Amino acid sequence: MTGSGARTLALAMACIAASMVCAGAQDVPQPSPGSRAGAVTAQATQATSSAQATKHFFPFSFFQGNSAGSGQATAFDARQRGLLDRVSAYLSSVQTLVGNFVQIGPDGRRVDGTFSIQKPGKVRFQYNPPSPIDIIADGSSVVVRDRSLETSDFYPLSQTPLRYLLAERIDLLRDTNVISVSADDTFITVVIEETQLMTGTSRLMIMFDAKTTTLKQWTVTDPQGLDTTVAVYNLDAAKKPDPNLFVINYQNNLK
Repeated sequence: MTGSGARTLALAMACIAASMVCAGAQDVPQPSPGSRAGAVTAQATQATSSAQATKHFFPFSFFQGNSAGSGQATAFDARQRGLLDRVSAYLSSVQTLVGNFVQIGPDGRRVDGTFSIQKPGKVRFQYNPPSPIDIIADGSSVVVRDRSLETSDFYPLSQTPLRYLLAERIDLLRDTNVISVSADDTFITVVIEETQLMTGTSRLMIMFDAKTTTLKQWTVTDPQGLDTTVAVYNLDAAKKPDPNLFVINYQNNLK
């Protein structure tokens, strides 16, 4: 497992939506040190970075090893618990999902592509050219494939946040370390934190539509404080993905 490979995954997040198509672009906070204020419109755009640059920001981020517990549970009031129950029910309600994504890395560069989810445990992110990357989870492992470099980095699914998000059901209060939940007229925002003894603390901020609970976007903050934001759109929870999308060829994985 290479250091760059471990950085490639930037939190498999709740690529999960309601049973309706959510067409149109999403608003993505522009990553910037110390602030997430302001927004830019997330549209499917051509990647402006080279294959080497895109290698360092992906919609997954690894929480490796055993978590170091925070030592105390965050106290939530009845309204906050209601919000978390609502989001948990929404995430658990969708078993398949396909759509488009736009990803903004720590340096502001964008890549885009399509994704497919099949619960339990399966997902595929396909990046549009010029990015040579595919990310595949087959229910037990995750592979990051770089066709230009002819490399493949493998990780156990159980060591990634995907173990939560690709489960058939999830209870955010029980299954994750939620440190905050809030809502306004536009978004429900949930922040999850995980601390590793060797690597430090990572955070995942997930934003849902305040009215429909539909997933809008997520931001991963790594232990170095760098943000990767992913916005999803054109979501379809009724379409069934091709099962072949989730096949990992462990003998000859590069096609």
